[in-house]
Amino acid sequence: MGIGGCIILIAAGGILTFATDWHAKGVNTDVVGLIMMAVGIVGLAAYVSIFKRRRIPPTADGDVPPVVEERYYPGPRY
Repeated sequence: MGIGGCIILIAAGGILTFATDWHAKGVNTDVVGLIMMAVGIVGLAAYVSIFKRRRIPPTADGDVPPVVEERYYPGPRY
């Protein structure tokens, strides 16, 4: 589930909770909407956390040693 799916869950849960007055027998639509919003928020937080970890390059403050390239050239060719 990506960012779009999480945002759709949050929006649908908000609409179901705050903008409708449906009454179903045996189902509390307000609680279903709150659960959808909670799942969307948790999914969004998890996705952003994983995406953030993937996108940050290593810092140059000594964490990664510099690359030193040495070339060896044998004696002259005839």
